[in-house]
Amino acid sequence: MSKSPANAGDDGDIQRSNRIGNKKGKKAVDLTEHLLNDKDLQTLHSTSYDPLKPATSRGLTATEAAQRLATNGPNVLSQKKGVHPIILYFECLANLFNLLLLIAGVLTYVLYGIDPVGNYLNVYVGAILIGVALLNAFIEFYQMRKSASILSSFLTMVPSQCHVYRDGKMSDIPAADLVQGDVVFVRQGDKVPADIRIIHSGDAKVDNSSLTGESEPQDRTPENSQKNPLEATNLAFNSTLLVAGECYGVVIRTGDATVLGQIAGLTQGEKKRISPLTKEIDDFVWIIGGIAFTTAIIFFAITMARTHSVNVSFNFAIGVLTAWVPQGLPATVSMLLTIAAKRMANRNVLVKDLRGVETLGAITLLATDKTGTLTRNRMSVTTMWTSGKLITADPHQKVFETGEHPLDKNLSGVQELLHISAMCTRARFERTDVPINEREVKGDATEIGLFTYAAQQLPSMDQLGEKYPKVMEIPFNSENKWNLTIHDMRHASGSHTLFVKGAPERILKMCSTILKDGASKPLDKKEEEDFLATYEWMAGKGRRVLAFAQLQLPEDQFPKGFGFDKKNMNFPTVGLCFVGLVSLEDPPKHGVREAIGHCRGAGIKVMMVTGDHPLTAEAIGRKINLMLLPTKELYAKQNKRPIESVQESEIHAIVIHGERIATLTDAEWDNIFSKEEIIFARTSPKNKLEIVRRAQGLGHIVGVTGDGVNDSPALKKADLGISMNISGSDVSKEAAAMILLDDNFASIVNGIVEGRLIFANLKKCVQYVVTHIVPEVIPFLLYAVVPLPNMLGTLQILVIDLGFELFCALSFAWEPVESATGLMKQPPRQPVTEETIARRRMYAQEDRDHGIVDPEAEETTEAVSGLARVRSAVKAPFSGFFWKRKFRKNEGEVLVDMNVLSWAYLEAGLLETFGCLLAFFLVLWAAESPTSGRKFRISPYDSYVIQNGGGFAAGAADYTTGTGNVLNAADQVEALAQGQSAYYWNVMLCQMFNLFACKTRYRMPFGRYQFKNPKTFACVLCGGIFTTIIVYAPPFNIAFATSYHMLPLYWLPGFLGGFLIIMYSALRKLILRKYFPVLWNKDIDGLIMHPTRWSTKA
Repeated sequence: MSKSPANAGDDGDIQRSNRIGNKKGKKAVDLTEHLLNDKDLQTLHSTSYDPLKPATSRGLTATEAAQRLATNGPNVLSQKKGVHPIILYFECLANLFNLLLLIAGVLTYVLYGIDPVGNYLNVYVGAILIGVALLNAFIEFYQMRKSASILSSFLTMVPSQCHVYRDGKMSDIPAADLVQGDVVFVRQGDKVPADIRIIHSGDAKVDNSSLTGESEPQDRTPENSQKNPLEATNLAFNSTLLVAGECYGVVIRTGDATVLGQIAGLTQGEKKRISPLTKEIDDFVWIIGGIAFTTAIIFFAITMARTHSVNVSFNFAIGVLTAWVPQGLPATVSMLLTIAAKRMANRNVLVKDLRGVETLGAITLLATDKTGTLTRNRMSVTTMWTSGKLITADPHQKVFETGEHPLDKNLSGVQELLHISAMCTRARFERTDVPINEREVKGDATEIGLFTYAAQQLPSMDQLGEKYPKVMEIPFNSENKWNLTIHDMRHASGSHTLFVKGAPERILKMCSTILKDGASKPLDKKEEEDFLATYEWMAGKGRRVLAFAQLQLPEDQFPKGFGFDKKNMNFPTVGLCFVGLVSLEDPPKHGVREAIGHCRGAGIKVMMVTGDHPLTAEAIGRKINLMLLPTKELYAKQNKRPIESVQESEIHAIVIHGERIATLTDAEWDNIFSKEEIIFARTSPKNKLEIVRRAQGLGHIVGVTGDGVNDSPALKKADLGISMNISGSDVSKEAAAMILLDDNFASIVNGIVEGRLIFANLKKCVQYVVTHIVPEVIPFLLYAVVPLPNMLGTLQILVIDLGFELFCALSFAWEPVESATGLMKQPPRQPVTEETIARRRMYAQEDRDHGIVDPEAEETTEAVSGLARVRSAVKAPFSGFFWKRKFRKNEGEVLVDMNVLSWAYLEAGLLETFGCLLAFFLVLWAAESPTSGRKFRISPYDSYVIQNGGGFAAGAADYTTGTGNVLNAADQVEALAQGQSAYYWNVMLCQMFNLFACKTRYRMPFGRYQFKNPKTFACVLCGGIFTTIIVYAPPFNIAFATSYHMLPLYWLPGFLGGFLIIMYSALRKLILRKYFPVLWNKDIDGLIMHPTRWSTKA
C-alpha cells in the first residue's frame, strides 16, 4: 500500500489527538495491535480464532462478552452532553438587549412599590418590558430547539447490526454490543463496526476517505510493515466502508476509544467564536445602552433638581431609558433570521444557529474538503489511449485537448477496452430489472467507474456474463497490482481469452506485443516511449491510470474445459498483447465549478484542504475555478527560470503539503494567506484545525465545508461549519453549524446570497427602526429641560416599538434584492487586507497593554480563568481606548455604522420630530374640547406655563391662555391626550414614509422596486389598524392616555414630514452616488462559468 502522508508524522495523529483529549480527562490510547502476531494478539485480548480457517473461530464466550460490555460500556460514541432546556433558555435571555429591558422592567416595579397610586401605569409598563425580554429569548430558544430536533433525525451513529463469532458460532448482534476481543466478519458493502485488527482477508479494500480524506480505496491484509497505526494495512477503523472483498478481524477498540471517537473528542474540545452579527449587535447595544444610561442619569439629576421628587425623576429616567432602547429590535432580528432560515431550508440548507444565516454571507474565506464535497467520491472514465490515439470517453464532448480524438467505438482497441472493463472485474449490479442508468453498482470505486462506463457503452452488457462465462480469476492485490480473468470466449485460434488490467508499469512488463489497427504488433521502443508520454500526461492531470492487456489462448494448449489453476499458475502471464490505457478521475460535482466561480467573483477566497495527493488536488482545483494561476514550480517551468530566482511577489497560487504545516513560521503563514489561490494537500485533522485558527487569527471569517470525520474539528472551530447530509458522517453533522441537505456544494452560493441579502435587509430594518428613537427621546428632553408637557408617554413608546413598528420592520424579511447580480459582485463586508491585519494586531497589542483579555485569542483559551475574562469584560467599557475603538472607522461594513446612525439620529429622525412636534402644537392650538366645543388655543408658551405650574393633570388649577380662553383641568387633560394621540399617530405616518425610504440603498425611494414586496403593504395595513385601535378605540384611551376625539385633519403634519423624508432621501442618494460610488469586485480573468464536465450526468 502506498504511504499516505496525510496520516504520517512523528507518531501519527492518534497520539496528538489523545493529548488534546487528555485536557478533558480522557485516557490516552496507544494502538499497538498492528505490530503483534496472532498468538500475542489472542493473549492480549483473551480471545480465540483460527487465522487460516477464521469461519471456525471460537471467539469470546457469551459470558465473557457480557462482562466486558458491563465493564467497558457499549460500542457507541458518547453524545455531547446537551444543555438543559431551562439553562439554554436563560442563555438566550442573557443577551445585552434583554438585560436592558429586564433592568428597566424591574425598576418600574420598584417605583410601583414605592407609590402604587401615582405609578399605577407601571404595572403595565413593567409587564410589557419584562414580557418582551422573555419573548425575545423564547423566539431564539425555540429556533435552536427546532434545529436540534431536525439534526437528531439525520444521525445514525453506528451500523445497527454486525456479524460476530461467539462460542464458536456466528450470529448477528447490535454493533453497540461489540466488545474488545470479539471476532467479527465484514463483507463488501458493510461499515466496519469498530476498530479491528485484520486476521484474514479475501481481497478486502476499505474506503478511508471519511477519516483521512484519501479517495483511493486501501488494501487490507493480515500482513503489515507500517509502524504508524493509521498507515497499517492490517487495521480497519470504525465507520469506514468495506468497498471490496471480505475480511475477519478482532475488535481492538470500541466506542470513544476508536480513532473515530478520538477525532470526535478533538471536535468537542473546540470552541467557536461568536458570530459577526452577534458581535455587531452587542457593539450596538453597548453604544445605545451607554447613551441610554448616561442620558437617563443626567436627566434624572436635572429632573430631581427641578421637581425634588425621586418618584417623578425615576419615572422620567425610566421613560428616557425606554425611549432610547428599541424594544422590538431583538424580536425583529430573530424573526427576520428565522424567516430567512426557513427560506434557506427550502433551498436545502439547514441552519442550526440563527446567526449562521448571516454568517454565511459574511465569510471571507471558504476552506473546502475535496473528496465527497467538491467531487463525487465516485471514479469516472475520462480518456482512453489505444492504437496510438488519445480518445475522450465523453461521447458528448465538443472541445478537445491537443491530440485528443472524439469517441469512436469502431476504432481499433476501444471494444477490447470496454469488454475488459466489463468482464475483468468484481463489480456487479445490485439488480438488473431497471434501466442501466438507474442501477446501483457494488465494488471498488475504480472498478465501479470502469464497469459503469462499459455498461453505458455496450448494448449487450447484461448478456456478457452468460455469453462469455468467467472460468478463472485472480483479484487485484497489493503485491501483483493487477487483476486477471480468463473467459470462455471463442476466437480464431481457440476457446479461451485472458484479460488483465492493473498498474501500467506492471502490465507493460507482461506484454510483448501491442494492439494496433486491429492486429498485434511487436512492442518496440517507440511504442514504449509513446506509452510513457501518455501515462505521464494522464497522471499529471491527477488521474488514476490503468493499463489493459489480453491474450487469446491457443486451443492446442488450452482446450475447452481446461482446468485453470490460479495456485499453480498454469497459464501465461507474459507475452501478452497490450491493448491500451484508461484514465479515471473523481469528477467534480454538478455545479461546483460555477459555484466556486461565483464565490470568487463575490470576493471570497476559496481554498482546498484535503487529505489527497497534491497533484490530484491541484488537477481538480484547476478544473473547478479554484486555481487558475501558476504555482511557483509551474511559473518557473513556463518561463524557463530557475525556481530560486522566482520572487514570492510574482506568485499568486500555492500548493502546500501537510507535512510542512507543523514547521511553518508566522511569516510563512502570512505569505500563504496573501496568495489568491491556495491548496493544502495531505492534511490531517490537526492540520485542518491549525489552518482555520491561522486564518481566523488574520481576521478572516472562515467557512469550512466537509463530510468526513476528519473534517469535524475544523467544522467546529470555523465561524461557519458546513456539513453534507447524505454523504456526511454523523460527527461532522454535529460539529457543523449548517448542513447541505442535498449534498450540493452549489447550494452554498444560494446560502451566500441569502446571507448577504438578510444582512442588507437587517441593516435597512435597523436603520428604519432606530429612526423613531429621536422623536421618542426629544419629548422627554423637552419635558425635563424647558419644561414642556410630555408629548409621548412610556406606554405609548412601548406600543410604538411593539405595535406598528414590529409589523413594518418584519416586512424587511421578504425584501428582494435590489440588483439580480449586485450582491455577488460586492466584496465581503469585512474584507481582510494588509491594513486590516495590521490594525487587528495593533488592537491585540492595545489589549495586552491595558490588561484586557481577548476571549477569542488562541493563547488565552486554556491559560486564562473564566473569572479573569469576566473581570476583563467589565473593565473594558470603563477605558477610553475601548470607546475610541467602538467609534473608530471600520474598513468594511458593519450592521450599525455612521451612515445608519446619521440617518436615524440627525437626518430622518429630526425630520420626523419636526412633523410630530408640528402636529402636537397644532392640536393644542386648533383642536376642540369635546365637552365645551371650544378650541383650546394653547400656544407653545402657554403649554410651558401650564406644565411648569403642575397642569395637564387631574385636579389642576384653571388656566387662561394668551387668547383669553379659560381651560379647566378636564380641558387640559383632554388637550394633552389629543396632542399625545397626534404625536403618536404622526410618528407612525412618518415611519411609514421612512419605511419606503429605507427599502433602498442604491435606488431612488420611488419606482417599481417599491412594489416588489407585497408584504410591505400588508404589514403597513396591519400596523395602521393597530395604531387606529390604540387612538380611536375608546376602551384603549384610558390605558394609553389617548383620545378618539383627535381629528384626521391633524394627520397632515405627518404626511408633510414623510414627504420631506422621501425627497431628502432621494437627494441624499444622488449625492452618495456622485461622491461615494459603490465599489464592485473586479472580474477575475480565466473563470469558466459553463457547467462542469460530467456534471450533467447522473
